[in-house]
Amino acid sequence: MKVAAYQAPLLPGGSMAALALISDRVKWCEREGVDILCCPEAVLGGLADDAQCPADFAIDAASGQLQALLAPLASKSVTAIVGFTETAGAGKFYNAAAVFHAGRVLGIYRKRHPAIRRSVYSAGDQSPVFTVGPLSFGIMICNDSNDPALAADMAARGARVIFVPSNNSLPPERADVVALSRAVDIARASDNAVMIVRADVAGRIADRVSFGSSAIVDARGTVLRAAEALKEDILIAEVSHPPPR
Repeated sequence: MKVAAYQAPLLPGGSMAALALISDRVKWCEREGVDILCCPEAVLGGLADDAQCPADFAIDAASGQLQALLAPLASKSVTAIVGFTETAGAGKFYNAAAVFHAGRVLGIYRKRHPAIRRSVYSAGDQSPVFTVGPLSFGIMICNDSNDPALAADMAARGARVIFVPSNNSLPPERADVVALSRAVDIARASDNAVMIVRADVAGRIADRVSFGSSAIVDARGTVLRAAEALKEDILIAEVSHPPPR
């Protein structure tokens, strides 16, 4: 199977313009034979921690709103992993990623570690392993990748690939985290014999910068693909067999 990481442009907070961009990438992936496309964390609407009113762009998955919103991404051959802010009622928000497969929401992952310090997001409490075709995979959103136990648990339950939607939009003085992200990806891959596919945003806007840490690391810890800094990009790799342990 082929997997891809979409390094999307950094957009203004609250913008849903990424939906059209992702739709174009899904069509491109159909032509290129890509099976699973991973998009960045909070690619739809941006991070709630940076917003004055997250409810303005938060999406209700339980009501069918998410299913309807993602309808333009429907594909017979490409599964999309799409980051968004989920509203769960009573002012509760989750930093979430939807697995959109064959025109429906196959499942949702909620970020386990919303922030290093504080966040408006509530923490998720589950790490599901999804299966599409012959491939079982897990998801860790950005900061989750710093917890070795999460990757180890999903690998133990059969995940061969772990997708890492990320959004490293930070103040300029703290924005260059590419080397740190890469080291984490290599460690998670080599420690657990899984492929790591990280998809980040990239660009500059207002007082935020994201250099773009998107990369694909194979199950031996080798960096197969790395995105260009500060630019929209897409990376593709074939899922290889894990090395013997």
